[in-house]
Amino acid sequence: MSDATFNQLPLAPLGAGDLIDRAVRLYRRHLFVLIQTASPPVIVVAAGWIGLSISVRQLFQSSETSDVLLYAPLALISGFVGIVGYLFTLVVMGGATRTLVAHLLRNDPVSLRATYRAVRDRFWGLLASSVVVLLWIWLAGMGAATTLYFVFIIVGVIIMLLATIAPPWLPAIIGAVGVIISLGVGFWVFFFIVGRVAYVPQIMLVEGRGVFESFGRSFTLARGNVRRLMAMTLFTTFAAYSALMVLLIPLGWIGYLTGVNVWNSAQWPAWYSISYSVLGPISSILLTPVWMLGLSLLYVDERVRHEGYDIELMAARQLGELPDVDVTSPFGTALSSTVTPPPPPVGPRPSTNILNLT
Repeated sequence: MSDATFNQLPLAPLGAGDLIDRAVRLYRRHLFVLIQTASPPVIVVAAGWIGLSISVRQLFQSSETSDVLLYAPLALISGFVGIVGYLFTLVVMGGATRTLVAHLLRNDPVSLRATYRAVRDRFWGLLASSVVVLLWIWLAGMGAATTLYFVFIIVGVIIMLLATIAPPWLPAIIGAVGVIISLGVGFWVFFFIVGRVAYVPQIMLVEGRGVFESFGRSFTLARGNVRRLMAMTLFTTFAAYSALMVLLIPLGWIGYLTGVNVWNSAQWPAWYSISYSVLGPISSILLTPVWMLGLSLLYVDERVRHEGYDIELMAARQLGELPDVDVTSPFGTALSSTVTPPPPPVGPRPSTNILNLT
């Protein structure tokens, strides 16, 4: 990659649109490498979803006890495999962020080997943090659902009161507006909670911090990221569903021409059910790198906004990383020299005098 190409990605605070545009440009530039990077965890998720869809379909169609004893454990195992795949995705996301920062800092190539080498060095810590992040996402979903429930109740009470004193069209309009507001509040609550832990894998791999320290730093760093996180999630979701529709429409026509009732999943043959289950992960393989790049860029952008990370990266490009002179900084380094932090030195403190004079 030439210097001109490298300089096309200057570091600056990014808005939601700029963040998506930067992620898409990086995705186009490193398309095949990023697809290879995202494929292993997505394939694990696909295996879980395929097994779950087949086992659940057989459970509803079968009336034999032996089939229930066979497919019920298979459904549980398949669900567990899918969860493992999502954990694997979070783990790989940390390695991808380190590769991206190394690319921005030293113009290192974006490669599959570099990403998974970083993941291997901090695998168990990343796995533990990913479990906590998934639990946190589940709690965020519960909090958003609870908020949505209470807002719906308030809107419903207002509509019932207006129905007795206002014309019929007014409660209908207020109900429609109330639904939109309720969904907006629910989404905001969800992303506000999830955003607190959005940078844990990135902090562990880029700054070389421990699991608990990474959670604390992510809480500190994630300030004002709700709107950009929502925009990136909505963009990725709509793009994934668009790619899925492009794949599902030809499958639907093939099924229709071969006599498959595409509207009744209980009557699908095995080949159609498996094909339907595979197409979702295929679209995820194509779009997951955009999500990974977006979160990585969002982490870099937060440090640019709050810590002058762009200046630190430019200094590190020209001068290299600062030597370890036993100085503790409240901020993370541009890129930790080792993925696993080295143990503290034993013995007398090294001299910090440049000329070694006493």
